[in-house]
Amino acid sequence: MTYRSILVNIDIDGPVAPIVRAATDLAKRSNATLIGFCAADAPLPISGPGGEGLVMEAWQQMRDEIESSFKELREEFEALVAGAIKTEWRNALESPTRALARWSRMADLVVMAAQEGAATGNTYRVSDPGSVVLQAGRPLLVVAGGAEQIAARKIVVAWKDTREARRAVADAVPLLLSADEVTVVTVAAEGIEWARDGVADVVAFLARHGIKARCEVIVGSDDSGKLLEFFGSCQADLVVSGAFGHSRLREWAFGGVTRSLLDEVGRNRFMSS
Repeated sequence: MTYRSILVNIDIDGPVAPIVRAATDLAKRSNATLIGFCAADAPLPISGPGGEGLVMEAWQQMRDEIESSFKELREEFEALVAGAIKTEWRNALESPTRALARWSRMADLVVMAAQEGAATGNTYRVSDPGSVVLQAGRPLLVVAGGAEQIAARKIVVAWKDTREARRAVADAVPLLLSADEVTVVTVAAEGIEWARDGVADVVAFLARHGIKARCEVIVGSDDSGKLLEFFGSCQADLVVSGAFGHSRLREWAFGGVTRSLLDEVGRNRFMSS
């Protein structure tokens, strides 16, 4: 079980080198094809009466500039990889979040950077990781801000007995196999023995894949706070979790732990939905 294709998202205005180097490092370890991807669009300016022609001209100019940026970014991507692995390139002149979710069909895993947590600002030029993971149907690895390698020696699985968490554990097996230390942790305010049994089942599942893991049950009700404290105490390189959210007024409303993890820009996060 491994990742044969990895799609790395490159923000049109963001730093290119760190995320490409991080994704290249992972692709080398997995012997995977690395697909560079960039998407952006230009908002249609608002015009007054009689100004439609000028507005359309300005809008087309912005789109032409985006197309030029795609060419430059592709050249930079290919120069950074420098033939170390097999690569492909795709770009799209449309909403970056929507495009990334759709183009994820090409890959086993999507890798992206997120410098601003759950809120990413300009939706015409930056992909939103929360929306991507809930729409893509592929696991998403959000790399710690500025990291040029994906550290995954100490991995914590933030467990909750849901479909999303079960999917995340299965999707993360290739990364878990290479870890030095794996901990499966859950937070429970009641039903402690039931929670302990559930975590033990996950540990047994991982053992059948050759992954040695330990289990931890934290007694309490503040899932987000307790988990974030635990991640810090064990110096986790990477957190694996399900991503929970639902659409509300055409925006995504996230579960508490999911939002907290999206905002943890200093840590690698592996999420599935």
